Amino acid sequence: MGLAERIAAQQRRVAELEAELWADGLVESVVEPYQAAFRELEELIALRGPDRRHRFVVVIPVADSPQHLAACLDSLLTQCRTFAYGGVEQGCYRKVTVLLADDSADPDRVRQNRGLARHFEHVGIRVDYFGTDEQLALLRRLPAEGLGGIVGEHPLDAFSHKGQAMMRNIAYLKLAEMRARVQRESPGERLLFYTIDADQTFQVKVETPDGGRSLHALNYFYWLDRLFDDSAVQVVTGKVVGDPPVSPAVMAGNFLEDVLAFLGSIRDSDPDAAYRQPSAGPHGPGEAAYHDMPELFGFAGESDAYHYRCRVPGTPSNTECFIEFAQHLNSFLHGEHPTRVTWFRYQSVPESVQPARTVYTGNYVFNGDALRWFIPFAPLRLRMSGPTLGRMLRAELGTGFASANLPMLHGRTLARTRASEFRPGVVSEQSRIDLTDEMQRQFYGDVMLFSIERLSAAGYPGRSLDRRQVADTLDAVHAELSDKYRARRALISARLDELRAVLHGPAHWWNRTPALDGALNDFAAFVENIQHNFASGSSGPAPVDASRAWPAWRERQLDAIVGLSADRQAWCRALAILQRADKA
Repeated sequence: MGLAERIAAQQRRVAELEAELWADGLVESVVEPYQAAFRELEELIALRGPDRRHRFVVVIPVADSPQHLAACLDSLLTQCRTFAYGGVEQGCYRKVTVLLADDSADPDRVRQNRGLARHFEHVGIRVDYFGTDEQLALLRRLPAEGLGGIVGEHPLDAFSHKGQAMMRNIAYLKLAEMRARVQRESPGERLLFYTIDADQTFQVKVETPDGGRSLHALNYFYWLDRLFDDSAVQVVTGKVVGDPPVSPAVMAGNFLEDVLAFLGSIRDSDPDAAYRQPSAGPHGPGEAAYHDMPELFGFAGESDAYHYRCRVPGTPSNTECFIEFAQHLNSFLHGEHPTRVTWFRYQSVPESVQPARTVYTGNYVFNGDALRWFIPFAPLRLRMSGPTLGRMLRAELGTGFASANLPMLHGRTLARTRASEFRPGVVSEQSRIDLTDEMQRQFYGDVMLFSIERLSAAGYPGRSLDRRQVADTLDAVHAELSDKYRARRALISARLDELRAVLHGPAHWWNRTPALDGALNDFAAFVENIQHNFASGSSGPAPVDASRAWPAWRERQLDAIVGLSADRQAWCRALAILQRADKA
């Protein structure tokens, strides 16, 4: 059998093992043989001669989160060791490098991030550290005029915490420089740019009867190389499993429903009796099940509450689960959803490819031609920037923008603290967690997203639109979303009242057990935080749709949408300068 036939046979073996691996949800005994089959395939590919497959530059923006970053890089190293894509050259994996875009403000954390870059370079992953000095040096080579609407304007002594969108745009300029250098030095080398978040890992989370398992079961680089080879795509996006990719600002209503369901399931039970765990997979895929307003995205809302799976090992009692659940309540304010975990659902990667409409900025890949697409409206620092970009890509690229079943594992909080390591706009003081800034960025991000969706149907951004048409669209979307947000606040207030009544019912066993005072304090802090941030008539942040705030936001969004054409021209000029400068 010749080498080509041996490679084809090994690819068939991989396919057979993959089918066996997922034949019954997850067959754990097949995980290691499946991984080994890919390593054997790589050995055969290495015998074929020069490897013409794509080289990946993994872009990781990070801001003051060295613990998340360490876990992310470690998972990348494990991914490379597990599947061996591209093999090793001079001690490092040849076809996988990292661009670490550091947006940190804390000097100690900057030092930690630099140290992580050195460490992982030593153990097998080439890391190009792209810190503040390197970012400023790059921007100084470009005209100051024109890029403000893309990378923002920042004082030189505070060039940090720019936000993920502006940091990514600056990193993409670095990618353009890298691409130009590779084209000059290695004309046959093909690059793909893979942008992820530091709080993600190269794993999937699979639901199992005992609660779930995280594992390296996807050969991301192998499949992405194939997708870009076998089709005309320019941009491919995956999703995330684990913690939802959205803000607590749009999840509080359904989580309160789940909290009520948890208390309702145990209040009439013996506190010492075994907690009744929910069965695996009661809700199916649960697309957008974490979102309070899934209908905005074309999904049906869930009619039933999700029941909590207690994480205490063994056969925990109702009392043990009450305590353990209470410890996760305020993690919700940091982005964890204790009840509506997103699980991996198997579908073969080639069969999963379909036209996309949303970019998951923490998990998307693009080729050099797509470098012309920066993240729009970045200086507004709005949430939903990925879906907004996705609507534009769908309008202009069509089938050149696709999604595939290549999710990454998302973990917003640290196991030790049950809090996020760093979240912009989230203020924590003792037990009080204030989401005012994040809630505003979420609301106005939604206004921008659904305005762009309507404007795209009218030909934007390929066709310039009248300023009046853009303004009318913004006003209409703002009015509609304001009504939805007000209705949701009213629903949250009603569920809070119900939660207080259930929680403080004197007949319930948790109010007669002094050992549960700590857990009850956790519940009380959670109720206060939800009241402060979400409920109608709260003493906390004013409603994000307050009429007095809209005129200023309207003008900023209007200017950004109308100014996109000029931003695109400035971006193209910057790319051309970087291309010429490298050649020189």
